[in-house]
Amino acid sequence: MNTMRQALIFSALSALTLAQPATAQLNPSRPIVLVVPVAAGGGVDAIGRLVAEKLQERLKHNVVVENRTGAGGIVGTDSVAKAAPDGHTLLLIETSAAISKWLHRSTPFDVTKDFAPIAQIATTSLMMFGHPSVDAKDVKDVIALAKKSPLSIAIPGVGTPHHLAHLMLQSAANVQIQTIPYRGTGPGLADVLAGRVPLMWSTPGPLIPHVQAEKAKALGVASLKREPTFPQALTIAESALPGFGLEVWFGVAAPAKTPPAIVSQIGRELAAIAQSPEMKDRAAKIAFNVNYADGEAFAKIIATDYERYGKTIEAAGIAPN
Repeated sequence: MNTMRQALIFSALSALTLAQPATAQLNPSRPIVLVVPVAAGGGVDAIGRLVAEKLQERLKHNVVVENRTGAGGIVGTDSVAKAAPDGHTLLLIETSAAISKWLHRSTPFDVTKDFAPIAQIATTSLMMFGHPSVDAKDVKDVIALAKKSPLSIAIPGVGTPHHLAHLMLQSAANVQIQTIPYRGTGPGLADVLAGRVPLMWSTPGPLIPHVQAEKAKALGVASLKREPTFPQALTIAESALPGFGLEVWFGVAAPAKTPPAIVSQIGRELAAIAQSPEMKDRAAKIAFNVNYADGEAFAKIIATDYERYGKTIEAAGIAPN
């Protein structure tokens, strides 16, 4: 091969290399920040910190949790929507992100457009609990009681997934049970344990010691599968309303336009984390179920719940004017 021909080939190969964009990569000198849009100390924060710990181990990259609170999770969620799409700012995204726009028209992000869903990593059940004096063993019995005489139920705030699950139940069962909204689970739980309110909606975690002490009882599970923490509690689909099913989901998302190579890289590690027996065991101890879905499937879950919750909110008349 003569020198001129070699030079031409080298020139062509160099031009081809320059024309192809370099594969996007994480910068090893910068940490990954996982934004948890609620205060430290609760269940959402706990699952976020567990995910961050495991992601750091898998990526061999510093991953830090930052609690950015305010406006029911809107502040932290929006901060990620507006962050640089380089993979160094991620969001622990959960169900309330799909509800915000329906309850607050000023919500600055669009959950279906402003994020690149990477993976659903865990879910937790919504459950109906009752004071021991309630003459019911499951939700079918509760529905029958409500059709005979007035009942009330505690919820941790208007527009929460717990509230929307109750509205869906009422609609499907053609029954009315008065909701009593509280500022969080704690105050409502106190009234249920004292017998001032007979029923409540909650995730499993806060009720574990009280059910074990027989100060409360688990009456039904809103998800399609039974809750491992309370295996004796029938699903609502089993006891009363076939096909009824919803749960609270948690996952990881990046800002929209994050390079697909980075999204795929983090997604692969989250898939491996979800298979870890240690991850499943530690999640179960805080009443979360490891329930992996890849980015495409997770995007469909978010979009489906966005529409479903929106219809429920509008039908109930709790949407803003």
